[in-house]
Amino acid sequence: MGSPVTRSRYFGGRGLGFMWEAYLKGFKAYLQLERSMSDNTIEAYLHDVAMLRDHVNDAYPGLGVERLELEHLQSLMALINELELSAGTQARVLSGVKSFFRYLLLEEVIKRDPTELMDAPKLKRSLPHVLSLAEIDMLLAAIDHSKPEGIRNHAMLETMYSCGLRVSELITLRLSNLYLDVGFVKVLGKGDKERLVPIGATAVKHINLYREHVRSQLPAIKKASEDTLFLNRRGAGLSRVMVFMILKELGQKVGLKHNIHPHTLRHSFATHLVEGGADLRAVQEMMGHKSITTTEIYTHLDRGYLRKTLEQYHPRFRGA
Repeated sequence: MGSPVTRSRYFGGRGLGFMWEAYLKGFKAYLQLERSMSDNTIEAYLHDVAMLRDHVNDAYPGLGVERLELEHLQSLMALINELELSAGTQARVLSGVKSFFRYLLLEEVIKRDPTELMDAPKLKRSLPHVLSLAEIDMLLAAIDHSKPEGIRNHAMLETMYSCGLRVSELITLRLSNLYLDVGFVKVLGKGDKERLVPIGATAVKHINLYREHVRSQLPAIKKASEDTLFLNRRGAGLSRVMVFMILKELGQKVGLKHNIHPHTLRHSFATHLVEGGADLRAVQEMMGHKSITTTEIYTHLDRGYLRKTLEQYHPRFRGA
């Protein structure tokens, strides 16, 4: 984009505010087209950079983006820390800001990335509750199968647990991406990346029941939802909130002590596979994880399982 002088001429002397807005607009396009990020992540990153903009305007009025140094960015992180935001939120803000400066570097707005020496706060890996097989059976048994939405909900939960789907992947699952005769479904994951995931016979059975007895009986299907598998009674796709509510109500109905949500089933899927001896690379592929490090969080096996494994396989563990 040229030197600061050239850019100021390009912006017609309309001030730093206009420059920030132009950079944010370009950053959004970069995240969409080059990074293929989800809408939720893009929205979060734009919010983070807007936070940086507001902080700079308040604390360093008149300071242009190309003049920002490490100390200016550290003052933003210090402010966020004073607000007592969680380490996860702080790390997310830093990730958004770092991505913004990488974009500016690519566009030659800056010659050096001031975020290079910034470290993210150490995160404590908190893992969601894992359901046992008995608890999953309890949830499914609590569904009211006398109602059409009950048949649909059973098919949804079976599919989520069988395939380890994210809630966004479940609600966008397409009829044209079902290969049930060979036991696979094509899933649209993060960043619009597709992957083939095996699906179990029980889930296939309940999907077919739903399609035959519920979906085919809907009075009308919205044009935009004709290829969407799971629909509401008005023939439109389900929202993420709807799936959260279905699981929450079932959990309360059976008296589960922990709050459950769609990721609980996904987490349970991966944990049960790992505990059963599944190869971590295979689990990574099925989960759609970009890095094996993400998959490794599912190796948090309970002590009883570890002891049982040692007793079974370690030659000297059993003792005299």
